[in-house]
Amino acid sequence: MATACLSSSCWSLTTKFNTLSLNGPNSNADALSHLSFSANTSLNLFSKGTVSLTPVQVPYRRSIVCEAAPAKKADSAAKRARQAEKRRLYNKAKKSEVKTRIKTVLEALDTLKKKTDAQSEEVLSVEKLIAEAYSAIDKAVKSGTLHRNTGARRKSRLARRKKAVEIHHGWYVPAPAAEPDLVAVA
Repeated sequence: MATACLSSSCWSLTTKFNTLSLNGPNSNADALSHLSFSANTSLNLFSKGTVSLTPVQVPYRRSIVCEAAPAKKADSAAKRARQAEKRRLYNKAKKSEVKTRIKTVLEALDTLKKKTDAQSEEVLSVEKLIAEAYSAIDKAVKSGTLHRNTGARRKSRLARRKKAVEIHHGWYVPAPAAEPDLVAVA
């Protein structure tokens, strides 16, 4: 009878409990006399899904384990899955835009660094690209796609690369570092 209940619906659960028999070739009727099933089993408890009854044998005792599994995912879980997929695609697009902008800036800086006869006015076009990259990074940080420290780190790397190109061509000369004053300890 337990195997017949594996594929049945939960609506007939009460009748299955009342007619369930564990009489087998080696069952002890005295051991099963204390087993009883409640006649007022709540049907609302198992209103959705399938029920499986499994006889469990423990020395000197027999019991039945009843499991109820939902037939499908809850509506709220499905909605969360849809929302997560939308956010994933949105964040993927934002990250892709940031990476593309950074890549164009780095390529422009590399070509400018390799030029032997580069003029200082050529940095202006690179600065426009850097401004666009900064804007994309800031938008990604504002929307929560990137962490604010990640955005700051990427902006800093762009600025350092630009500064390195300016130093390479001699358009910028860093100020000498001031030597720390030595304090005599008596």
